[in-house]
Amino acid sequence: MRMSLQKLLDQNLLLLADGATGTNFMNMGLEPGFPPDLWNISHPEKPEALHQMFVDAGSDIILTNTFGANAPRLKLHDAADDTYAINKAGAEVAGRVAEKADRPVIVGGSVGPTGELFEPMGALTPETCKAFFLEQIRGLKDGGADVVWIETMSAREEIEAAANAAIELGMPYVFTASFDTAGMTMMGIAPNGLDDIASGLSPPPVAYGANCGVGASDLMASMLDMTAKNTDAVIVGKANCGIPVVKGKETVYTGTPQLMGDYVKLAGDAGVRIIGGCCGTKPEHIAAMRKSMDEYNAGQRPTLPEIIEKIGPLVAPRATAETRAAARARRGGRRRA
Repeated sequence: MRMSLQKLLDQNLLLLADGATGTNFMNMGLEPGFPPDLWNISHPEKPEALHQMFVDAGSDIILTNTFGANAPRLKLHDAADDTYAINKAGAEVAGRVAEKADRPVIVGGSVGPTGELFEPMGALTPETCKAFFLEQIRGLKDGGADVVWIETMSAREEIEAAANAAIELGMPYVFTASFDTAGMTMMGIAPNGLDDIASGLSPPPVAYGANCGVGASDLMASMLDMTAKNTDAVIVGKANCGIPVVKGKETVYTGTPQLMGDYVKLAGDAGVRIIGGCCGTKPEHIAAMRKSMDEYNAGQRPTLPEIIEKIGPLVAPRATAETRAAARARRGGRRRA
């Protein structure tokens, strides 16, 4: 069953997004270094199975298997010429799962970063970046995605390029950034800077927020900043499943289903409306999050110490005025978020 994201938000206080892609695909035989986006064409039954597992676990929103399906990243695998086809197929695969659900399920067309640096640090310009995203989003739109889901971004210019591509193609959109460097993105955006980016886009995003980063407590700290900046905004929080721990050749996430269920309650109380999981989040975690969301009763806005007590310590120290200034210096005078 299909519905617009805005309409589903109008009908529900909280929505549950899905969990990890790469972590779960590894369990389905994905080889390290192989781009899972190519499975949309070569092995569509695998992303379809993962989408189905998340819907069965209770997700209201599933993201297409197209995170790295932009031309610069696909070029690394000699697949840049297939950008449109891979994205169209990815949206169609997720759409088949959504359409047979007995409740509304939103298909978000996942759009990740290009991996390129903007001038003067690199060769990328806003115009060429937008062109890359236009090609990707055109495929997602033609494949039937309900909303463009711009995620794991770190540079303001790249968020704006992707958002403007979605706007040009008449698509509603969401954007999220990854705050993994002392509470800021790698390119120096602070959590409360996302509202400034959103307000400069026309039309504005349906929602914005954070995903990935480091631990769930760190992401919750970012959520507190965002919801304090604009209490009317629809905020997204897709946290990693606990904290990543390297064990031999494998990265294991420490979050239990109980921890992720507790995260839902804390995020809801903080004012987050779209809640999901990122790296390490499996269908069993999403099922626990669904239960927590279904049982949710609004409580007091949590403090950061309360969050740490409930779901664990911060992984990265929060930025100070000095570290923010240093980050701006590293960006070579790039526009401040």
